[in-house]
Amino acid sequence: MDQSAPASVAVGRASPGALLELLKPITWFPPMWAFLCGWVSAGPGTAPTAWALLAGIALTGPLVCGASQVVNDWFDKDVDALNEPHRPIPSGRVPGNTALHFAVIWTVIAQIWALMLGAWVAAATCLGLLLAWAYSAPPLRLKLNGWWGNSAVALSYEGLAWITGAAIVLGGKLPPSPILMIALLYSIGAHGIMTLNDFKSVHGDLRMGIRSLPAQLGREKAARVACVFMLIPQLCVVALLLHWQLVLCAVAVSSSVLAQLLAMRRLLSDPERLAPWYNATGVSLYVAGMMATAVGLGGWFA
Repeated sequence: MDQSAPASVAVGRASPGALLELLKPITWFPPMWAFLCGWVSAGPGTAPTAWALLAGIALTGPLVCGASQVVNDWFDKDVDALNEPHRPIPSGRVPGNTALHFAVIWTVIAQIWALMLGAWVAAATCLGLLLAWAYSAPPLRLKLNGWWGNSAVALSYEGLAWITGAAIVLGGKLPPSPILMIALLYSIGAHGIMTLNDFKSVHGDLRMGIRSLPAQLGREKAARVACVFMLIPQLCVVALLLHWQLVLCAVAVSSSVLAQLLAMRRLLSDPERLAPWYNATGVSLYVAGMMATAVGLGGWFA
């Protein structure tokens, strides 16, 4: 064995740092933000405690999202061995079946954690975890097709996280239909965000037979599809806010959409080069609109 290898690898154990790397903390922000939107959208509810807020953030970020990342890395280990051999599993820093065991244990911990927060929180978490495994694991392996894979991720990271936040505020109960509708609409919009996120890996997807939308449709058409997926649900959100007489929030979301349209116009001029730029600008406007909508709903329920 290479004497320069880390001691944890030499004895067949994964270091805590390598396991944390599998959880990918940088990916936790989207579901935690959606959770906070759901929390705000439910209004005062049952006056939940600060502990419930922290428990929900931990559930949607480190636990559920973290579990999905470990599952994905395990089932992508052969691809990563070719494209990213430095990653924890192919590099040997997480040896043997450790990552698989870690994925199963972390999934169980997430579900047990959710059970402490109420029935509908547990139900949303269970669906999110099932989608995480279906996304990466055979036989479904939804990630092999961008239409299905992006839908699974968008629903988990946006809709289910939003519903979880609202359900905790409501004492574990099912949120009312306005919240469910808004959560679903922002999930549909997130499908477009997932498509743009796939632009960075299109070359590898083409080699490995992964049918992401940029690989299936080409970058220009995929960018147009992504824009449509993001725009239409937000316009529906604006219409609902106006219907509920939440005019100021409708104006705020409309302003965000208008700014996104300007950014999309630039994106479509060169999707391959500008997709990362749009992910930093247009997506920021999108998530700002989410919170504006949540504030309006929270005031309405209050």
